[in-house]
Amino acid sequence: MKAIGTIALGATVLLSATAAQAGFGDTLKTVKERGALSCSGHNGTYLGMAEVDDKGNWKGFDIDMCRAVASAIFGTPEGHLKIQSTSWEQRWPSLQSGELDLVIKSSGWTMSRDTDTALQFSRPYIMAAISYATHAENNAQSIKDIDGGTLCVQSGTTLERYATDHAASNGYELEVVPFDSTEAAKAAFLSGRCDAYVEWDLQIAVMRATEVENPESIAILPDVLSAEPVAIVMRQGDDQWIDVANWVGSILIQADEAGVTSANVDEMKANPPTPAIATMLGVTPGVGKRLDLSDDWAYNVIKNVGNYNEIWERNLGEGSAYKLARGVNGLIRNGGIMYSLTMD
Repeated sequence: MKAIGTIALGATVLLSATAAQAGFGDTLKTVKERGALSCSGHNGTYLGMAEVDDKGNWKGFDIDMCRAVASAIFGTPEGHLKIQSTSWEQRWPSLQSGELDLVIKSSGWTMSRDTDTALQFSRPYIMAAISYATHAENNAQSIKDIDGGTLCVQSGTTLERYATDHAASNGYELEVVPFDSTEAAKAAFLSGRCDAYVEWDLQIAVMRATEVENPESIAILPDVLSAEPVAIVMRQGDDQWIDVANWVGSILIQADEAGVTSANVDEMKANPPTPAIATMLGVTPGVGKRLDLSDDWAYNVIKNVGNYNEIWERNLGEGSAYKLARGVNGLIRNGGIMYSLTMD
């Protein structure tokens, strides 16, 4: 009997501990009490992702993700979001010290960061697709159309390895022209010395928009050599805060899938066309309580920043200077990899 009692007591303690772990965490409470979300910016400009104008106004894909989280918590980012100018080196110390509530700064999810630095990552909100650029005059539809051509690349980098591995696996050859720096490799490509250049497709799009007299003279090929998952980064130990980040990211994609936009979200909320949209927009009560947010948190996100496609188009796509196709970041039904979680 004593043994049974001990087992029962142990089970009670375990259940209590589990309940405590599942409870609401400190970060969201701290943010609410402060009245503002502290989110990373960039110490200068990271075009397409975090840009600041001469009046101190921020824009970019990463900035809109910060605005989305603030909207979920406060209903609007206006007056409730503090963008902190943060260097690459400062981002982890600033997060661990509590100066930042989360880092949204084009940060790749790697094993060492996940396990060695007490960081926790959300599901990826963008994939950094490694792609080829070529000169439009080559009329190439894929890298195989440049079989036997030349590739400008910084030597000894993962980019060089991605290119050589992709060529070996896909039955084409490129003559690698190595350079000591990315800048030198890029300059050589732009001068016409090489047929191709390899980089994150966003960086190619930025190069095309800012360093080329005729942007249409540079084409980004659809071949994807590799793709690094880019995620929201938080301190470990606060599962509820991770849930908030994950569901904010997912709701942007769910709205994209369902055709809910910043322009029609009021109409959709007033007359939801499906039960799923009624749940998403908080017409069906209870969806906010699970995260310690209001039931209309997702409505506020979409109203303030739009869905995933709206964020993409104004910052990276046709509404921006960079004219970057979504590619691998398209919805899964369109040949990409983006999909929403199930909101039940």
